[in-house]
Amino acid sequence: MAAQLSPANEPAAPIVRVRGLTNRFGEQVVHEDLDLDVRPGEILGVVGGSGSGKSVLMRSILALRTPDAGEIEVLGLDARSDDPELRRMIERNTGVLFQDGALFSSLTVGENVQVPLKEYHADLPDSWRYELALLKVKLAGLPADAINKLPSQLSGGMRKRAGLARALALDPPLLFLDEPTAGLDPIGAAAFDRLIRTLQQALGLTVFLITHDLDTLYAICDRIAVLADRKVIACAPLHEVEQIDHPWIQEYFHGPRARAARDAREGS
Repeated sequence: MAAQLSPANEPAAPIVRVRGLTNRFGEQVVHEDLDLDVRPGEILGVVGGSGSGKSVLMRSILALRTPDAGEIEVLGLDARSDDPELRRMIERNTGVLFQDGALFSSLTVGENVQVPLKEYHADLPDSWRYELALLKVKLAGLPADAINKLPSQLSGGMRKRAGLARALALDPPLLFLDEPTAGLDPIGAAAFDRLIRTLQQALGLTVFLITHDLDTLYAICDRIAVLADRKVIACAPLHEVEQIDHPWIQEYFHGPRARAARDAREGS
């Protein structure tokens, strides 16, 4: 489902809108009055130090955690609503790749991909669901024979691609990725970055991407949201974020690893 174009000079409505979000764990306040917009058709990279609540933010948007305060809209719908039909509509239109892939170990790759298809398209013949699963497996860059393998028979990078295939099973317009290149070697991580950008452009996806990988930020992200001080302190294209005078931003984006990532991007 491609992002809809707005009339000239009128910005598109956010596909995700967060206002006044507060998350607490006992006495610890992770987010306080946090605001964030995710624009249709962009890859938004979400970064922040340890404990800044990147995954907590994603889980709040996905209604996997109930925040202490705030408003969350996904695809124009109230993500905090108790209406089961509304919740089902949001879930149907969002795909999620968790950091560890979260595959069912006792199911084959194909069976894993078919889990959401069985939930939302129970009336489809088994042969159709198999063919759809095979299509998603290939779309995620896996060989066709991977469909009959168990997760334990795959490499770490292939398991991530299998998790991506499942996230894409229902053709969602909105994709959430939690540290997708964590644990991959540099070649595998770069290949996964290229895959995400290719899929985003070909399918018109909006991507919410949590990462600590500077190469990923420089290679494929349209904007960067920086979590610090319990809020989103910056949300802008990377070259603008780099100029912000905040201690964490300066240390993160102007260290030797950032310079190497920037040089690699400029040389490509």
